[in-house]
Amino acid sequence: MKILVADDNDAFRLLLGNRLQELGHAVTLASDGAEAAERLANASFDILISDWMMPHLDGPSLCRHIRSQGGLDYLYIILVTSKCGEHDYRDGISAGADDFMNKPFEPEHLEARLHAAARMLALHKELRELALHDRLTGLLNRGAIVDGLNQEIHRSAREGIGLAIFLVDVDHFKEVNDTHGHAVGDLVLQEAAKRMLSSFRPYDRVGRYGGEEFLLVAPCASARQATMLAERIRRVMAERPIPLGENDIPVTVSVGVVATRAEDAVDPQALIAIADAALYRAKHAGRNRIEVVNHFPKSGRGGVRRAVG
Repeated sequence: MKILVADDNDAFRLLLGNRLQELGHAVTLASDGAEAAERLANASFDILISDWMMPHLDGPSLCRHIRSQGGLDYLYIILVTSKCGEHDYRDGISAGADDFMNKPFEPEHLEARLHAAARMLALHKELRELALHDRLTGLLNRGAIVDGLNQEIHRSAREGIGLAIFLVDVDHFKEVNDTHGHAVGDLVLQEAAKRMLSSFRPYDRVGRYGGEEFLLVAPCASARQATMLAERIRRVMAERPIPLGENDIPVTVSVGVVATRAEDAVDPQALIAIADAALYRAKHAGRNRIEVVNHFPKSGRGGVRRAVG
C-alpha cells in the first residue's frame, strides 16, 4: 500500500518509515501537517499515519482538512499519539481519524492496524464499484456517466479540446424481449456493452443511461472524428449477430451524436437533449444509422451531418 507518514520528530518518522518499508509498503515522509497536506494534494495514498501534535497543522486539524475535501478514493487515517484519554479518542474520531496507535509503537500493533486498514479499504473499493457501475453490463451507471460528462465538460473548457456525446439505442429491443424473453435481452445488452467498450479508447467514458440506451463521452478534435467513432460503434454491432446458444440474434443500434467545441460545452443536460433529438431522427429514418449534430462548423454556425448504415 502507499502510505504517507507525517511526524515532526525526525527519529520517529524515520523509524516508522523504515519499518513500513520492511513490510513491503511504499512510504512517503512529511515533517509536519502542512507538508502532509501538500503531498496529499499532489499524489494519492491509501493510508496516512500522522502524529497528533505537530507544528503548523496538528493531526486532528489535518484529519478535518482531508475529510472536507471529499473525493471517491478513501484515505485511511491512523493518528499516532501519547494521548490516551476518552476525550482524546472522541476528538480524534470526530476529526475523521479511523484508528489510533500509541507512541512509541509496538511492531505487532502496527501490523494489526495495517491489516485492519487493508480490509476497510478493500470494502470501500467494493462499495464504490457497486455505487458507480451498472450490475448487468458492468458499465458506469446513469449517475456516474452523467458525472463523467460533467467532468469532461470542465476538462474540455480548461484544455480547449472538443467533446462528443453519443446516445446509443439498441434497435427493436422490445421485440428481442418479447420474442426471446428478458434473460436473452439481458445477454444482448451485455454483449452490446462489450462491443461498445471495444470500439472506444481507454480514456473515453461509456455508461448505461437507461434500459437499452447507452451514453458515451469522448474528447474529439472534430465532427469528423466523432462521426468515425459513431460509425465504428454502429458497424461493430451490425457486422455479426450475437450468438446465443442455437440462436444467432442480429442486433443493430442507432446513434445520436453532438460534437461540440470547448466553448460551447457548458450544459450537460442540453448536450444530452441534442444527442437525444439526433437519436430520434436516426431511429425515425430507419434505424441502424447515425445522426451527427456538428458544432465544429467552418462558417461559425452549427449544422447537421447524417450518416447512414
